[in-house]
Amino acid sequence: MLPRMIPSYNPNDNEYGLKLLEDLTTNAYEVQQQVLEEILTKNAQTEYLSAFLNCHYDRKDFKKKVPVVNYEDVKPYIERIANGEPSDIISAQKITELLTSSGTSGGQPKMMPSTVEDLDRKTFFYNLLVPVMNKYVDGLDQGKGMYLLFIKPEISTPSGLVARPVLTSYYKSSNFRNRPFNRYNIYTSPDEIILCSDSKQSMYCQLLCGLVQRDEVMRVGAVFASAFLRAIKFLEDHWKELCSNIGSGHVSEWITDPSCRNAVSLVLSKPNPDLANLIKHEFNNKSWEGIVKRLWPRTKYIEVIVTGSMAQYIPTLEFYSGGLPLISTMYASSECYFGINFNPLSKPNDVAYTLLPNMAYFEFLPVEKHHEEVALCNGVSDQSCIKEEEKENLETVDLVDVKLGHYYELVVTTFTGLYRYRVGDILMVTGFHNKAPQFRFMHRRNVVLSIDTDKTNEEDLLNAVTQAKLLLDPLGFLLIEYTSYADTSSIPGHYVLFWELKTKEKNDFIELDTNIMEQCCSTVEESLDSVYRRCRRKDNSIGPLEIRIVKHGAFDALMDFSVSQGSSVNQYKTPRCIKSEEAIKILDSRVVGRFFSKSTPLWEPFRMETK
Repeated sequence: MLPRMIPSYNPNDNEYGLKLLEDLTTNAYEVQQQVLEEILTKNAQTEYLSAFLNCHYDRKDFKKKVPVVNYEDVKPYIERIANGEPSDIISAQKITELLTSSGTSGGQPKMMPSTVEDLDRKTFFYNLLVPVMNKYVDGLDQGKGMYLLFIKPEISTPSGLVARPVLTSYYKSSNFRNRPFNRYNIYTSPDEIILCSDSKQSMYCQLLCGLVQRDEVMRVGAVFASAFLRAIKFLEDHWKELCSNIGSGHVSEWITDPSCRNAVSLVLSKPNPDLANLIKHEFNNKSWEGIVKRLWPRTKYIEVIVTGSMAQYIPTLEFYSGGLPLISTMYASSECYFGINFNPLSKPNDVAYTLLPNMAYFEFLPVEKHHEEVALCNGVSDQSCIKEEEKENLETVDLVDVKLGHYYELVVTTFTGLYRYRVGDILMVTGFHNKAPQFRFMHRRNVVLSIDTDKTNEEDLLNAVTQAKLLLDPLGFLLIEYTSYADTSSIPGHYVLFWELKTKEKNDFIELDTNIMEQCCSTVEESLDSVYRRCRRKDNSIGPLEIRIVKHGAFDALMDFSVSQGSSVNQYKTPRCIKSEEAIKILDSRVVGRFFSKSTPLWEPFRMETK
């Protein structure tokens, strides 16, 4: 008998949780067919599907008649709902909110439909993480988790529907706030602090609660590796004040959010000078290597996403971790929650996710393997691989038919109104758990730069550079080449652009005007999308953009290096992002000037106008 789409499940029952995962993965094909049938049965009369299936759905016709689409194709339908038209444009279930993605369209966040039932599906997914962790790590019910969780700004659309990030949606939902007791998942941070809209006050109070309860902490983490490292940087800047609060038993006066202040005061409860001195001793240590293990001695692992663009933070995390395992438990997005890491203690570079077949109907677009390997092996972001992906035949492969070692782009049909939607994630099949494939997340399609939740693609970068280089024209300079990389050697990380300039005259000498170059940095930032600007201005999760001017011939040297690594001279194109340490060193050794943005870009929460 097949499990229900959202089985009833007590998260304290580890044995039953593991049995559910076995049933779902053993019957992956049957569950997938059941998922598709349920989605089509419920939504066949929607405006979107009826245009292709003529209101008489046929599962066999689904792939033939319903097209594979990207966001620009479905954006008009979602915007109509945001502007007040009924949900049945795309979904028979009532759309109750819109989830803003870290990806953008026209410079603004993409919006994905969501329903009340979808919150239940996410809760089921989160609950299944517990038995998997308990299978590999003992004693998690003997303490608490110090997870740094935050909410982000939300907007109201003309329809009255709220649009907000997927995690903000979940943390504010009754599913999270009224969750049943789970002895394996108790947080050091009270909900009132997690739900504080002031991210600085929330960060301070969450760390304060975590330090006060240090002897109870069994695991620490955040959603992304970048967020956890921001917390370490915050500790570096505020540890003296935190220790003072612990010693006195009173929270700092600048914590003004009433709910936050009351909640943290209950945790502080009384002066504890002995604990303050103990923690102060660790902070005063000459090196912060291993600081996480030293501050929270009982903790067993750090739970953060370290796959995809977050892999760049692994060395820094390992420095601070004191040898603790880095664990990525789940693979999810605003569109849908996808899969779980069934082997959570695997090395970060070996993490693979098993897609749960009841979460959505999954299809896969084959991606030409050769181009992926060239890009990855060179360590250089080879944009030719992107162009090949976009030329492919849109013939998809079902979940159970993918092949070991092959690369695919994920396509989903969800319960919330997305049909054959290209998620944009490139995955590689690494194995199978029963009949369900396991995938390693490789990268986002067409993303060249990412520090936090930002995702800057080649086109966005080109547009921003084009705006900035206009400032060089009056000086008689030409920008002849550029590339970029995400510098995460400091916290927060920042974008670095390498520019090679030449004069319009024959004179090779270039005298750089500091003010103009700093304006160039600011112009690039102002021209990037709203997610980047929010990370810079509100979240402080990205540092000021930097432009490094390199001397004449630097990009020729970069080409020589790429050719030496196997690229063809005839087909070589300057990569717009470089990841290889050798390539970065080649350009860094030829830098003649460095400039940073002196201002933060403007950002306001996206507001939709009624059409």
